[in-house]
Amino acid sequence: MSSITPHEIKQEFIKSRMGIVGITILSILVITSVIAIISIPIETFQEWNNPGNWISNPKVAIPVWVNMFMVEKIPEHKILENPNIEKTSVDGINLTSHHFGLNFNYDDFPNDFIYEFSSEYSGSPLLQMSVIRPDGIKLDLIITSLPYSDGKTVHSERIFSTDDSIKKNLFLQSEKFKFVFERQSAEDIVFSKIDTNKPLKGNYIFTIDMYGVNSDTEIHETKLIIGGKAFGIMGTDELRRDLAIGLLWGTPLALFIGLVVSIASVVTGLLYGVYAGYKGKKTDETMMRFNDVIYALPALPFLIILSVTISNSIFVMVGFLMIFGWVGIAKVSRSMSLQIKTRGYIDAAIMMGQKDSKIVLKHIIPQLLPYAFASIAISVPAAITTEAGLSFLGLGDPLFPTWGQILHDANTFGAAARGMWWWIMPPGIMIAITGLSFVFIGNALDAIINPKLKR
Repeated sequence: MSSITPHEIKQEFIKSRMGIVGITILSILVITSVIAIISIPIETFQEWNNPGNWISNPKVAIPVWVNMFMVEKIPEHKILENPNIEKTSVDGINLTSHHFGLNFNYDDFPNDFIYEFSSEYSGSPLLQMSVIRPDGIKLDLIITSLPYSDGKTVHSERIFSTDDSIKKNLFLQSEKFKFVFERQSAEDIVFSKIDTNKPLKGNYIFTIDMYGVNSDTEIHETKLIIGGKAFGIMGTDELRRDLAIGLLWGTPLALFIGLVVSIASVVTGLLYGVYAGYKGKKTDETMMRFNDVIYALPALPFLIILSVTISNSIFVMVGFLMIFGWVGIAKVSRSMSLQIKTRGYIDAAIMMGQKDSKIVLKHIIPQLLPYAFASIAISVPAAITTEAGLSFLGLGDPLFPTWGQILHDANTFGAAARGMWWWIMPPGIMIAITGLSFVFIGNALDAIINPKLKR
């Protein structure tokens, strides 16, 4: 092992196809982590479990690219934020109108529609919402008064298609249709043909009119959301969260957990085992008996108990994984240390009066660095899968969108039984790919530094 130099390891590693594939995958994961940290606002990460932050997204929507492989097109989620604005004033009545145009060309009905707005007014202005369909029929959706105010006030509100008043208004206009729709939703009625319960394709115009008497009324931050059944690259979950964001944020979290646990475990085990092997006698015996005690503890059940009784924080979990991860490394490094300390240059160093710490750090540890690097690479997948397993059981940190936590949420809401493959497969594939990259790197290094495997 001492004859292998870092340059030789590098040259041999470049020749290994398995190692190159592992490095390539790892590079992609690192780039993905950097993109996630730079491009996604930290507020999005912090608000992962806040339902109000995702209200504009559709519920359990499939990825938009699925439409490329389907004969009947699924309605995609639309967020309309730039309406045409008109303002008029007649006999002291001020009218502000916002017009949203929508080209609907799908073979299924949308899930819902939501109108969000923030208005500044005084008094009690009247808000009216209507839609003009492609066939020219105008449907009045809602007429309501905003809360009264003596002075200028700012009022924010969301109007949902599930509002009973919208369904009631549409029912009163049933004579415009040739079929009965008592049990249909508001979006089904608005987007259906007049003679059959099929989607009506074409251009829709949603109009929001706000009437104010002898006062200025302004509509700010207006937004019309047409709740489609397809959204984003990876779809959404039951809480309307964008799964692409969860997968992106899960990448740096997985690398952080895997690398921190593996590096800390290997360094601790390496120093512990080398020192025990070098000192020998009672010191070695005492240290290895303690190692056996830790090694005998059932790691996963013990981690479950600690997570339930102490804390399920991701940082506490990383600490627990470090505690149980170093013992195997310590045993192997001890056996290597026992072999290395019998060599002549170790005896020469002792005769020269060098300190034990200097001998260990300068003459023994450098001999074990190739093994340490291979061990770090091989240990990363175990840390990632352990965290994913604990999170899947509901014992992970819910504040962090790790891949295991995403799978836990999918299991909680019955994603498998409901056929929501886009909620289950991507995080599972990411866990497998990340683990595979480090396994490839570790096996390539192991084949280089292990003479038996090399032959």
